[in-house]
Amino acid sequence: MTSNDSLPRSRDLARALLLLACVALASACASRRAPVHEQLRAVGQADPLAVSDALEALIAVSQDTPADREYAYAIVLQNSQDTAAGMFARADVTGRLVQQRGFLAANLVPDVERSARRSRELDPNFRDGAATRLLGTLYVIAPGAILQHGDSEQGLELLEGLVEARPDVLENHLRVAEAYIALGDATPARPHLCYCLANKEHLRHDEQVLLSHLFIDAGSPSCPPAPKPAP
Repeated sequence: MTSNDSLPRSRDLARALLLLACVALASACASRRAPVHEQLRAVGQADPLAVSDALEALIAVSQDTPADREYAYAIVLQNSQDTAAGMFARADVTGRLVQQRGFLAANLVPDVERSARRSRELDPNFRDGAATRLLGTLYVIAPGAILQHGDSEQGLELLEGLVEARPDVLENHLRVAEAYIALGDATPARPHLCYCLANKEHLRHDEQVLLSHLFIDAGSPSCPPAPKPAP
């Protein structure tokens, strides 16, 4: 199931990225004068992971601006560190900039892939496989033409491997569900969605929003009652 090799799917993803770019441009025009949040500036410039974490904290509560993502990218790019943490931070922040700019930032996708792969090489267990989650999601969602080493099948395998190795990490279930739905196969996504729903309070706000959208995309499946805690 290597959908990245399918020309129609690649075109669909390219059109989706172009649409995201149009939305991002409209958002950027509306808020281009918004200053960088002080909590992002306050972490300093020497620690890329701290910058990444500060940006993620803003994204989690939907308070980030285009200026925040651009500032974080400039800092991380300038202070790249060849460590698992440093390479993950670069992959994460660059990926967030691509998410904002859409198709207009497609040239940055190879850097996301390269940095995430390097982080995994240095420490595959860093933050419970954070780089693997990022890389697997990238391989599923990004058009194969702009990737260098992976495809959607490999991405799904990476995410499934994380679920198998660490079923206790809720985000692993969310990302594998997202991957199946992105590939047009909602059925295997449903158990993961139901597990996330039963533990929704442990997800970040933005992840809860994603979960709601994924549920709709999966046909709003009925979930069994969550098991009661042991007495």
